[in-house]
Parts: sequence; structure tokens; C-alpha cells
Amino acid sequence: MTSDPRWKIDPRLDLVLERVIDVPPELVWAAWTRPEHLCKWFTPAPWTTVEAEVDLRPGGIFRTTMRSPEGKDFPNTGCYLEVIPNERLVFTDALLPGFRPAEKPFFTAIVTLEPYGTGTRYTAIGRHRDEAGRKQHEEMGFHTGWGKALDQLVAVAKLM
Repeated sequence: MTSDPRWKIDPRLDLVLERVIDVPPELVWAAWTRPEHLCKWFTPAPWTTVEAEVDLRPGGIFRTTMRSPEGKDFPNTGCYLEVIPNERLVFTDALLPGFRPAEKPFFTAIVTLEPYGTGTRYTAIGRHRDEAGRKQHEEMGFHTGWGKALDQLVAVAKLM
């Protein structure tokens, strides 16, 4: 990440997954920003992503519907805060499209992509309002789930 103070990690409130992956940033970006790709990897198996909507601009919608192995759907809607092609996506469920406040915010995600040889240094940060929210997300399996989803993203990107 940069030295920009906006991205300073607070271990009491933030969860971080960082890994070097063997696909270039442009393919990782496409996997994150095109619904037809996003649905193939976004939710760690055996869960699936059955719908995705992307309006790739600050204030634009980022919506997914995850389906549990039992067939129950979990829709999630938020908006993009920052979009820097092939470098950084920032989105949140604290705001709905058009920057309208959401009823029950949970976290803000910051995904950064940095070229690393022929691959990418991938960093995903989950920012939370308070320690209880961070702890809840960690106990839900942030590291395992986001790590497995990243493995799935890599597999999808290699087929693109």
C-alpha cells in the first residue's frame, strides 16, 4: 500500500489479507469489475454468487447475491467510493448507490493491486466501525473466506 495516511491499518478495527498472486493486475481488475467474472469466484465455495451488478464509478452500485449451500439467498448492496483502474477499488455497505446511507452498515472494503513481477501484490482490507464489528467479521471467517475467494479469483483469471 502507499504511504497515504488514508490507508493506515488500525489492527483494532481492520482485517487484512495480503498475498502475491500469479496473475497480472489487469486480469484481477477484470475479475473484480465484470459481473460475469465476479459471479464465478466472489463467494467461497460451497457458497455461490448468483447475481452481481456493477456500476463502476464513485457512488455507483456494487451489489451481489450470495447463495448458501442450503439455497438461501443473501443480497448485499453498497456503493463504490473510489475506483482507480487496475490499482484500487474501495466500496462499502455503509452507503447505498448515490451515497445514500444504509440501514445496517457492516464494513468498507479496500482492494489494492500492485504489479509484482508478472503477477500482483493483492491486498484486501476490511474496515469496521468498531472492534465488535471487526471481531464479528473475523469470527465469520474473513481470512479463510476471503483467502478461498482469492484462490477462486486466480483460477477464474487464468481462464480469461
